[in-house]
Amino acid sequence: MSDSDAVDFDEMDLELLRCVESDFDVSLDVLSDKLGLSKSAIHYRLNKLKDNGVIRGVTADLDPLSFGLDMVAITELTVRHEEGYSEDIGTALAAVDGVEQVYYTMGNVDFVAIFRVQDRAQMNDVIDEMVGIDGVNETSSRFVMDEIQPEAKVMPSVSESVEESLLSD
Repeated sequence: MSDSDAVDFDEMDLELLRCVESDFDVSLDVLSDKLGLSKSAIHYRLNKLKDNGVIRGVTADLDPLSFGLDMVAITELTVRHEEGYSEDIGTALAAVDGVEQVYYTMGNVDFVAIFRVQDRAQMNDVIDEMVGIDGVNETSSRFVMDEIQPEAKVMPSVSESVEESLLSD
């Protein structure tokens, strides 16, 4: 979202976002009691936040371990720098089955890809597919031994000064 697409937030919007970020499946009744708003007001606010792209989607948070996807690797990739390479290669990396996240970075590597598979054969397939992407020069992988996984949250990372600027716009 660019500055020209800024959303007008109020304190209740921010509190509602804190609540649904920690549990989007929470009922309107619970939110109504907690926030002191009617269910229709909460429903309206949630729809407004969805329409404005603040809430990007509602998804199920599946446990990958339930499917035997317990091998995680972090692969750094260096690539050939040509016009449009970051978008082309980044899109190709994100399309590889098993890849969960792709980051275009600055520094000694161009991309970092995090992927999850069931076994070594799948791991080799993913790395082979990455290496086969036009423009990929080199990869270096690290294999995760244990996951210490905090829940990805946005609202706790919003500083007081950013929150104040959101409320004053």
